Amino acid sequence: MKFAVFAAFFQAVAFSGVEAYPVTGNGVNCRTGPGTSFAVTKVYAKGTDVQITCQTEGTSVNGNSIWDKTTDGCYVADYYIKTGTNGYVTTKCPSSGGGGGIPGPAIDDYPYKGSCGGVDPWNYYKCQCTSFVAWRVNERLGLQFHNRYKGQAWGNANQWDDAARASGVAVDNTPKVGCIAQTNAGNYGHVAYVSAISGSSVTVEEYNYGGVEKYGKRTVPQNSFNYIHITNKV
Repeated sequence: MKFAVFAAFFQAVAFSGVEAYPVTGNGVNCRTGPGTSFAVTKVYAKGTDVQITCQTEGTSVNGNSIWDKTTDGCYVADYYIKTGTNGYVTTKCPSSGGGGGIPGPAIDDYPYKGSCGGVDPWNYYKCQCTSFVAWRVNERLGLQFHNRYKGQAWGNANQWDDAARASGVAVDNTPKVGCIAQTNAGNYGHVAYVSAISGSSVTVEEYNYGGVEKYGKRTVPQNSFNYIHITNKV
């Protein structure tokens, strides 16, 4: 009887189609989405075997931007899972929508808030709209986006649409969650990050618009912007 139970258990595991891999870090967070700004729902101890249902791109952790969705329904940085490779070991998770971006929580988690001034790692001035969006693109897409991305001069916000086209990045009038909202209005233009869409309106996150060097969110008609679809596939 015991043998029969064990055999049935072994068969269920063997044919589950989901392989288990050990956690290599101490107290590794499993989050609601593939990024460090998502809420933590579970913590794995070192040595825990986790099963991966699919993988996707997210916040880069020590050079690895892959995140693993576990059978617990949360995401853990692949950097902390010993899969034997830095690449994909299973299928990609269904798209979270948008232009290849990761929506994530719409909160002021910008790392330079309260310490503005000087140049950020992407060669923009901290707490400007361009710096915030460059950070969002790097954080949410795992890209190495910067002021000279793909050899083009992205510069001020009113240059981003031209630089995108010259880089082969799509620019159109159709917003998608995770894309960049851009306008040439004003002396330097403006860019923001699309966090939600409802009918013909978009909700954007931005810096230095409603207040000097301050974070803000607003919902506006979608024809207020052009939309740059820079993705983790570019």
